Formats: sequence, structure tokens, C-alpha cells
Amino acid sequence: MLSGTMECVVAAKAALGEGPYWDHRNGRLYWMDVDSNELHLYDPGKGTDVIHSFERKVSAVVLAERGGWILTMEDGIYRYMEHQPVELLAAVETGIPGNRLNDAKCDSRGRLWFGSMNRRFAGRDGSLYVMESAGEVRQVLSGIGISNGLAWNDSLGLMYYIDTLTKGIDVMNYSLADGSVSGRRTVIRLAEDEGWPDGMTIDSEGMLWVAHWRGGCISRWNPHTGEQMEKIEVPAHYVTSCTFGGENLDELYITTACGYMSAEELERWPQAGGLFRFKPGVRGREANRAAF
Repeated sequence: MLSGTMECVVAAKAALGEGPYWDHRNGRLYWMDVDSNELHLYDPGKGTDVIHSFERKVSAVVLAERGGWILTMEDGIYRYMEHQPVELLAAVETGIPGNRLNDAKCDSRGRLWFGSMNRRFAGRDGSLYVMESAGEVRQVLSGIGISNGLAWNDSLGLMYYIDTLTKGIDVMNYSLADGSVSGRRTVIRLAEDEGWPDGMTIDSEGMLWVAHWRGGCISRWNPHTGEQMEKIEVPAHYVTSCTFGGENLDELYITTACGYMSAEELERWPQAGGLFRFKPGVRGREANRAAF
């Protein structure tokens, strides 16, 4: 296990903290409280955490190359310019009211990959989609339980993906040129007592960092061997996602949740729902921006 200081930088008590995204150009971290319909902008230089509130759940954010933010909200993809109404870019799964959209990230070509899930954390009605730079939405996978973590290794032509209900991390052959995937297979599977895989990021060495829902930790994995290399305990039972940030991309920001905890669990993990930071000794990669 790595040694180091786990710091709670925002004691937010987020019901469902999620989707951290580091803006390397401006040195800010974006993250969500999904169940409170909130987008947070954390500025480590100023020590501030500014909140933008919406009428819908917001589960992910990426910056757009042409300005503004692209938001994954419960019923579609939206563009948001600060202090202006959100603009719908694409409605998704309007015929499946039991579902909502969940995690999302952009690949290095600026395509937006996002998935859906059942609001009751059950069933296999979810899908994985990609939104091309021209705005077209294409379904990539169906029969998904809870669409979650995404990461790419362009140099190897690989895309990593988490469907939380499988307790596994999958890899697919990935074409950067046209965004096609093939050969989905499981390379990592969590043990019964390790919780459920949630959000995920990749470091500069091509290793995966996975958040453990109901597992109280972040783990580092070698996706080529399936070996767990490191485990970092987090003072929260529901650990939801992580991303690298900081000036040198050597700080791991970690989101957590407290909205699903019993009174006994809240007493045991009083910092649950906070935004945490840890220096793991490796660097990450810059987050991609949306091309549309």
C-alpha cells in the first residue's frame, strides 16, 4: 500500500460526488454532485469551490475546444456557457424513463463517449454511446448495467471500460481514426470483498486507477497482466471516481459519496462526500476536450 497524506480539500458532504475533470490550462478541477444537480469548480490556488446548480442531474463535464462546457445530464447532452441557460445538443434514451446518463469522457479526437444506467442500480437496460464531432450519437454497446469508467491507451490502440455490475474492467480494440471498437474482453475483476468498480483513469505508464464503490479505496492495476499493483485507502465507504491534476499532473483527485450511507456508516466515515487529494508518485495524462 502506498504511504502518503490523504487530504480532504473540500468537505462537501456530496450526496453523490462524481466525474472529476482537471482543466490543465486553467488549473481548476470540475466535479459533480449528481444527486444535488450540482457542478463544482474547485480552484486549488484560491481554495474555493464554486457551485453551479441545474434543474436536472448532471453526471459528467468536459470542456469544449470552442468554448463552454459539455454536460452529460440525465436525459441528454447539453452545452453550458457560464451564467446562461443550458442548450440541448442531443436527447438520449427519452423512451426509457427508468434510465439516466452517467459517466462520460472524450477521446483524443474529441469524441464524447458516455453511457447510461438504470436509476435503481439494477437491470441491463443501459448502453454505451459516442457523440461524434458533427453531433451524431451512435450506440456502441447495449445490455449494460451501470456504464462507468472510461480510459484510452492510444499508443496500443486500446479502450478500457467499466460496467459496474459485472465487477470487471474490460478492454476493447480501439481505432482512433473512426472511433470503432471490437473484441471486448475482461482483463480485471474485483474480488467479492473489494466493492464495485466505478470511475477510472489512466496514468502516464498505462496503468489504470479504479475507484471502489463500497470498497473505501482507489486501486492501481496493470491491465496487461490483471495484477493489482497498489491500493490507497480513502476515508469514505463509497469512492466514486478519480483523475490526475495539479500543475505536474501528479496529484490524484478523488470523489466520494455520502447519500447512500446508514447512520452507523456516517459515524464511521465522517468525511464521506468530500473531495480528496493524494500524491501517488506517478503522473497522469491531460484530460481531452470535446471537438464540437
